[in-house]
Order: sequence, then C-alpha cells, then structure tokens
Amino acid sequence: MKFYIIAGETSGDAHAAVLMREMLALRRELRFAGAGGPRMNAITGGRLFEWTHEAVVGLWDVLLKYPYFRTQFYRMYREIMALQPDAVIFVDYPGFNLRLARYLKRHGYRGRLVFYISPQVWAWNRGRIPRMAAYLDLMLCIFPFEPALYRQSGLKSEFVGHPMIHELARQRRNVERDPSLVGLFPGSRAREVKRIFPVMLAAARALQATRPHLRFEASAVNESLHGYMRRLAAAAGFPAMEITVKDAPALMQRAWVGMVASGTATMEASFFQMPFVLIYKVSWLTYAAGRALIRVDYLGMPNILAGRPLIPEFIQQDAEPRRIAEALEKLAEDDGARQRMIHGMAGVIQSLGEEEAGQRAAKALLNHLESSLARV
Repeated sequence: MKFYIIAGETSGDAHAAVLMREMLALRRELRFAGAGGPRMNAITGGRLFEWTHEAVVGLWDVLLKYPYFRTQFYRMYREIMALQPDAVIFVDYPGFNLRLARYLKRHGYRGRLVFYISPQVWAWNRGRIPRMAAYLDLMLCIFPFEPALYRQSGLKSEFVGHPMIHELARQRRNVERDPSLVGLFPGSRAREVKRIFPVMLAAARALQATRPHLRFEASAVNESLHGYMRRLAAAAGFPAMEITVKDAPALMQRAWVGMVASGTATMEASFFQMPFVLIYKVSWLTYAAGRALIRVDYLGMPNILAGRPLIPEFIQQDAEPRRIAEALEKLAEDDGARQRMIHGMAGVIQSLGEEEAGQRAAKALLNHLESSLARV
C-alpha cells in the first residue's frame, strides 16, 4: 500500500515519524511519499519534501508567506493525483491540511483522507465539523473528549491517545530537581521566540533581583534558534546563560519551576511534572482575530483538560514580567501550590491513555483502510 503523509511543523514531524514506524512494524511493505521533516525523512531515506522549517504561527505570518504556501499546495495536489496513494494522512497543521483535504475530495481523489491529531476546531469553530465530515474519512483523536464531537456529524473517529506519552516516557530520567534552577521554554518557531523569550528574560531579571541565587537555563529546538536566543539573552543581561539544543525533556526534569510558551511544550512540562506558568504573545492582528474566534475558557491544553486554571496563563498584555515572576515565586516556595499543580498534571496526563498511542493509531488507520478496500 502507498501513503502520502503531510506534517507541517516540528511537533507534527515527530508525531508522524512515530506513526510511520508503527505502521511499518505492522506492514513492512508499506511505501511513503509526502512532505515533512527530518524525523520522517530518517524513516524514508530522505525521500520526503522537507518543509517543517517553513512553519508559521498567526494570521500575519500566513499572509507574508502566502505565495510560498500556495505553490506548495498545488505541488502536493498534483503529486497526490499522479501517485494516487491508497490514503493521504494529514498530521496536524490544520490551516493547510484541511484545505488540501477538501480540495482533493472536490477534484476527484479516490483514496481515503485521514487526519491524525484532531484540529482544535472545538475551540474556535465547531461549525466546521459537519463540513469536515463531508470530505474526511477518518479522524484519529488524541484527546478523550474529541471523538463524540466528530461522530455527531457522521465522521468516523477514534481516540488513540496522545503520541507524546510514549516518546516522553522513553526520555524520563531518575534525576533530582535543582531548587535554584528555572527553565525557560520560549517555543519552536522564530517568531514565537522573538516575542516570548524577551518577556521570559525580563521575568528572570525580576526574579534575580530578589533571589540572586537563582540560575536560569533555556531550551532551543535547533541550532539556528540557539544562536538567536543567545544573542537575546546577552542583550538582556544574561551573557552566560546556558541554552541547550533539543534537550527540553532533560531540562524539564531538572528545573524547579519553568516558563513555557503556549503549545505542545505545556503538555510535555505536565508529563514531567515541572510546575510552570504559561506565556503567550503574538502580533496584535493575530491576537484580535483569535479572540474573536476562540470558544474555550483557557488557552493551555492542561487547563482545558483539567477544566480549571491549573496552570497560570499570562496572555498578550497580561504577559507582564513582574506578574510572571510573582507567580513563579509562589510555585517555587509554596509547597502546597506546587503539590496541587503536580497532582493536577498527573490527572491530566492519565486522561490521555497508555503509552502506545502511535501503535493504536497505526492499527486504527490500517484496519480502516483494509476494511474500506474489502467493501470495494
């Protein structure tokens, strides 16, 4: 069987790679084409188009790169129609992937359209779910409340668990936390880092002013951001700050508290039970558009799953360094507050299922495809 798989950012590349490995473990003869990142290409021997480095966040970023994404959209469409794979697997990245799935359906693609890692339309536009049901064949969900929302519209959906559980479990280390260490995790995209890391550094300065014994360490997702973050840190008065590359799980297990940009890292920090505050800051155009659409009470997924403000959120104008520093001081020094957050994190992670989400997703996808082919 042939598959065309598309993942559009670093986290999607990681999740797609796990899915591909598990599918190949079940059917060694499978073949993959598509677009993704280095982890996916490690499996295919470099045969996929590399484009995870082009990931964007926010409306303004999308507008700036629109010509590039339009070119890639039609390039992938033509490639899929020529290849006619048994299924196209869309991994996260809904802004691009949902449009391509709909376009393929409308223009005669005959294979199955599978979406892995449900787009969070339940947060900003539930009205899209019935429209998605008209062109998708299977939705693989990573949060337990999602399948019921899709099944109401007739879209076959399965909860397979969160793929990060298995990956992070492999990186768990038996290390003691350092009460003097604060971790900084400013995100995986350059534009996120540009807006959020200076806020984190300013909060670190505020903390250091009253607690000079504290140390600060940051995590960068790649060498390019490492250099950029080092320059920002030096300009903020932290020329000797240690900034590791691709080692966030290790830092999350050593740090006493942390500052984390909204996104996948908030769930990673919850898995490793590092008490933290969430920070989110984008362009005002993007923020205004998002505020008009969002239909959930919280931004951070740990809070959404907990149904309460488990993690303090500092969003846009509320991302004020002094307030962030005060929240971190409480988490660092109030054992009751620390333990309440840690207990809540454990409950959130437990709700995501067992460790083998990638394996369950692979089985669900292949079973669906084989049963569909049997009916033809």
